[in-house]
Amino acid sequence: MKQESKKILIITYYWPPAGGPGVQRWLKFAKYLPDFDIQPIVYVPENPTYPIVDVKLEKEVSEKVIVLKNKIFEPYQLASIFSKNKTKKISSGIIPNQKKQTFLDKTLLWIRGNLFIPDARVFWVKPSVAYLEKYIIENNIDSIITSGPPHSLHLIGMELKQKLNLTWFADFRDPWTTIGYHKALRLSTAAERKHKALEYRVLNTADEIIVTSKTTKTEFEAITNKRITVITNGYDSEPATKIVLDSKFSLAHIGSFLSERNPLILWESLVELINEIPDFKSHLELKLIGAVSQEVLDTISQFGLDSYLNNLGYVSHSEAIANQRNSQVLLLIEIDSEETKSIIPGKLFEYMVSNRPIIAIGPKDSDFAAIITETNTGVFFEYNEKEKLKTSIISYYNQFLDGKLQSYGVGLQKYSRKNLTRELVQLINSKI
Repeated sequence: MKQESKKILIITYYWPPAGGPGVQRWLKFAKYLPDFDIQPIVYVPENPTYPIVDVKLEKEVSEKVIVLKNKIFEPYQLASIFSKNKTKKISSGIIPNQKKQTFLDKTLLWIRGNLFIPDARVFWVKPSVAYLEKYIIENNIDSIITSGPPHSLHLIGMELKQKLNLTWFADFRDPWTTIGYHKALRLSTAAERKHKALEYRVLNTADEIIVTSKTTKTEFEAITNKRITVITNGYDSEPATKIVLDSKFSLAHIGSFLSERNPLILWESLVELINEIPDFKSHLELKLIGAVSQEVLDTISQFGLDSYLNNLGYVSHSEAIANQRNSQVLLLIEIDSEETKSIIPGKLFEYMVSNRPIIAIGPKDSDFAAIITETNTGVFFEYNEKEKLKTSIISYYNQFLDGKLQSYGVGLQKYSRKNLTRELVQLINSKI
């Protein structure tokens, strides 16, 4: 007789039809967990306010996944009365440049940071605990996973842990109080203390902590003695399709292009190469796919690069994958700050298996820089390395002219979603 699969309850906010990077991690873990005799039960909001929607992702939800839904109240639903566009951007982490913030921007940020701690989904905590406590008891579940941000979901895990003495895994896709936009929330001293106190309680109450980068692990080790395991994001196998590379020398950035990621050294390099190499301007194309801040677009215009810009806006995940494979070079830009060293964008792993070389720009000692180097999938530059950046662009351009431009990645299999799920299962089995 086949042994009954272990059950694990996964509490997450982002789930199809949510688009963007936040949904991918647990959508894919849930897809592969049944292959390791674990039954995933996923708890999500019934009426969420998703800043990005991708209905095509609903087809990727495995039939073996049990999905539970419960209504949520979000202040963003009320705030959108004043400015739907601004609340949508803030809810997705796109925060206006501090120098250009309007009075409404400042007010919404102050409310978001000081009245809703740890975040605006905090009103889902009590009804979720009541709903899940009953479900857990009736279905003999002894293990739960919470995924944040939003970090209020970890408060659900903490209360269920205290009530039912479950085994609780707290998964941090991003840091909490050290994340890049945290300082932009205009926090009062009292609000800052409360964030740190909640972070401390969560990290010291959870049975296991999972993070996506080595830097986040190091930061959390200063707060807790609990075991912390790094399980990065990854890539999934995509259907084989015929790839026709762009005829232009296309530099493509896929995903949110925030104001703070505005890479002046890239724009300066492109302008100089247009002036220095006679045919460069006839081949150049700058492709932006996803939400792009107005400041980035304004800067591109100021550098006179408008005529090379192909701004496609948000596209479905499947279309984003197609553009990754068709583009000549892929751009990965991260904010130049100490707080963003730990950020490993989820798209990096999809970039790595696209066979297209990556040009990455970010802060010194970035975790993602080490992965790019280790896998031989591209080149990384700090924000003060313009001449090195120019040299690499010229090298890639010459390879493009010769029809030989591609990347030659090594050791990529360790980042496949199935292998990462295997790591997760090993961690789960060590506790239950």
